[in-house]
Amino acid sequence: MLDRLNEVNDIKITSVFDEEFKTYGNIVKDYDFSEMIKYMEDNTDIPENGNVYVASVPEMEKLGVVADVQGFFYGDMPIQVGYCNGRNTTYNGFEYHKGSEINVAVTDFMLVLGHTWEIADDNTYKVEDARVFFVPKGTAIEMFQTTLHLSPIRVCDEGFKGIVILPRGTNTPLDRKSSKETGEERLLLQRNKWVISHPEREPLMKQGAFPGLIGENKELKY
Repeated sequence: MLDRLNEVNDIKITSVFDEEFKTYGNIVKDYDFSEMIKYMEDNTDIPENGNVYVASVPEMEKLGVVADVQGFFYGDMPIQVGYCNGRNTTYNGFEYHKGSEINVAVTDFMLVLGHTWEIADDNTYKVEDARVFFVPKGTAIEMFQTTLHLSPIRVCDEGFKGIVILPRGTNTPLDRKSSKETGEERLLLQRNKWVISHPEREPLMKQGAFPGLIGENKELKY
């Protein structure tokens, strides 16, 4: 699969198991996500168009592995377990959180990643600075809080499914928004969710995201 993706795209695509991923995150080991993956396979669908994101799924949060992930990976801080399924093929923008995110690949998919320290003082980010990683089905990864990311990108016609674990409350509505037009506050779109959007990404722009992604809204092929 990875060889094929590199054949049909004009940028390098790297596996999350490669050395290059280490500044963006880690492979999550020693936790058995098989029950969670089975729940996703049996109970969630891939939409016909676009993506669907659900921040918290109570049924998944009751599974046995969650207590261990919350207790030991997140140091007993409250977490939420949700998912993102879809058919995305373009970069669209980037987000980051104050706290690591775990993604579990229910299907193969790609992730476009960057570093928060690459964001310019005016809150812009260059598309060319991002890197693309392939995440094989069944792999669990940690993305550091300094890692820019957004929706996975599909590698087949059927789309993708991914589990998303985050500090509880992330990606939910804010109680209030900052009135500042500069600084990091301008990027805060939802609770614990700072976003830089490509100006052409209409759904994000309609939510009030900052149009700071500079360059082509690149589409990845498969």
